[in-house]
Amino acid sequence: MQIQFRECDFFNLWIWIQFGTVPSTMEQQYIDEILNSWFFLGKLGGFNAENLQVQDTGLEISYMHYDDAPADDTLVSLMHNMSAVEYEGLWARCWFDLGTSDALALDVLLNALKQFSNDYVAIEQVIVGGENEDWPVPENTQSDVLGSEYN
Repeated sequence: MQIQFRECDFFNLWIWIQFGTVPSTMEQQYIDEILNSWFFLGKLGGFNAENLQVQDTGLEISYMHYDDAPADDTLVSLMHNMSAVEYEGLWARCWFDLGTSDALALDVLLNALKQFSNDYVAIEQVIVGGENEDWPVPENTQSDVLGSEYN
């Protein structure tokens, strides 16, 4: 699976996924669930790189003391909005307003998609940001997706 980054604006970000074959309805549901779950974690502030106490501790976390204070002292790291996932031929796309979530969020999504591609449905490439010339995005994305179920 190739990963490519184009122009990225965290408040107006398209994520494009190209499959090896046209995805079935069930495969589309898997992708929908991955993106919806990722967004929900982001909406709850799960991608806050300022508070990675377990990661920073290392491999030995038995009886680790978890300090609530650092979590309370960090900036809020929340995703704001997403559109419904759209499909056209070999492609899927979804728009996100990643808000103040950290870039860690993109690493988590790309890791999940890579494993999904290895285990379930072959993904040829993921493009983060920008547009596809043959599938234009709406001019005013935010107003077009504000009717989504995740506002």
